[in-house]
Amino acid sequence: MTHPEPRFARIAAMMADPTRARMLARLLSGESRTAGELAQAAGITPQAATSQLAQLQDAGLICLRAQGRHKYFALADADVAHALQALAMVAERDGVQARWQRPAYQPLKHARRCYGHLAGELGVAQFNMLLARGYLHESDSGLRLTEAGRQWLDGLGVPVPPPRGRLAYRCMDWSERQDHLAGPLAKALLNHYLHAGWLRAGPESRALLATPAGLARLLPMIEG
Repeated sequence: MTHPEPRFARIAAMMADPTRARMLARLLSGESRTAGELAQAAGITPQAATSQLAQLQDAGLICLRAQGRHKYFALADADVAHALQALAMVAERDGVQARWQRPAYQPLKHARRCYGHLAGELGVAQFNMLLARGYLHESDSGLRLTEAGRQWLDGLGVPVPPPRGRLAYRCMDWSERQDHLAGPLAKALLNHYLHAGWLRAGPESRALLATPAGLARLLPMIEG
């Protein structure tokens, strides 16, 4: 009797290729990228990238969005991002503490993008603050924004995202081994921090750096 191949085997093989893995890692920040940018991240020619991107798209791992004459690629959805995060956590199990203490890893450990929301030490601190202040309430059905949370968002000038599916949920942080906030609310908050100039892109594609103005606003908000 022939045993059927597990359904995840094809996807696992697609992710296992080093070139495609580099492209997926580049998209894990949640930002859309052109084929040229992904080719550069993978260390291949734009011509070679076309074939690899087509395979990732056929597998349902990425999506394509056309804007005028330009084409942008992004991860297909949050499920793909979470799968990549889970693989990263498994890969980081051995010697994880020593690795994250290296200078090259410090910017990513402190603050980074994770599929459009804030991760790292700053992301975990933000999530703990939201729970401690009662802005989010956790129940059997998940995380719910409270009235105090709505007032806090209004004070920041952040509109509550439209109710499509879960507004907020937990996401295990692969450097901190604690949860940070994920979902539309987390994306809205990070977008606000970036547009306000409190955070800016770091030297690594996913790293985030707090500006002087950001430190003045974010530290009291998280530590207080």
